[in-house]
Amino acid sequence: MPGLRGRDILALAELSSKEIVLILKQSIQLRRVKRPRQYLRGKTVAMIFQKPSTRTRVSFESAVSELGGHPINLSWNEMQLGRGETISDTARVLDRYVDVIMARVFSHHDLEQLAEFAEAPVVNGLSDKAHPCQILADLMTLKQYKRRLEGLKLAYVGDGNNVCNSLLVGCAKTGVSISVASPEGYRPDPDAVKFAKEAAQESGAHIEVTSDPVGAVENSDAVYTDTFVSMGMEKEKDERERIFIPRYQVNEELFARAKPDAIFMHCLPAHRGEEVTNAVIDGPRSAVWDQAENRLHSSKGVLSLIV
Repeated sequence: MPGLRGRDILALAELSSKEIVLILKQSIQLRRVKRPRQYLRGKTVAMIFQKPSTRTRVSFESAVSELGGHPINLSWNEMQLGRGETISDTARVLDRYVDVIMARVFSHHDLEQLAEFAEAPVVNGLSDKAHPCQILADLMTLKQYKRRLEGLKLAYVGDGNNVCNSLLVGCAKTGVSISVASPEGYRPDPDAVKFAKEAAQESGAHIEVTSDPVGAVENSDAVYTDTFVSMGMEKEKDERERIFIPRYQVNEELFARAKPDAIFMHCLPAHRGEEVTNAVIDGPRSAVWDQAENRLHSSKGVLSLIV
């Protein structure tokens, strides 16, 4: 399909609002069909993992298979990358073998190098700065439950991490107002906030970053959180828990501040009893399992449009 063919998907900030909507429409359409068109027939997708994964690996591998392609799972340490080969050399080699590269890495700079030296489109499966495929699934979930995006309010409570950065941009570009509540020192990337505010001027969304979780959740259509201790931050666990718990925990009391029909969202894995209580994540308004499933469909949407 024209428009996104051959494009890298490294961050939502690099996509226009129309392109994000196109991916969402394609993803929703592919969710509705049991036997999708074989967009990847005869195509091979390399999936590079510097960080372990459940949802990213299974959703992408299943997506490639459902679209008729062949996925190759590559652990960073099992490749020559783990023995000192440069990313540029690896990119040039993979170009001779595969049609798409998906990579889940610690440093966003590594993704940018892959994209610079590979002719094949590169998809960000997660980096320290952004998680675009997760947010595409999140926007799908919002539309699935609320039938629209424009005019909604999403509250994000917790660490201003890569998910939060991408949520800010994705919401702003699609007309979803977003209020982020994080403690001082754990706010989202200032560049992501700046970009979101600029995008919101066109979409009409409202962007807020605050230290007040109660005010952020008030009158929201969705409440979103993520782990307070992301992979690679284990040494900070005690300090982070002291700062975040209980004020930034999504429990029944905080969730009650949202609209009566608000949904709860979490990108998973959840650390139950830390950023969210069992009563909320297992409650009747939890959308996390549909959200996780939509990772599969958003992956199909992205892959079908860039090949």
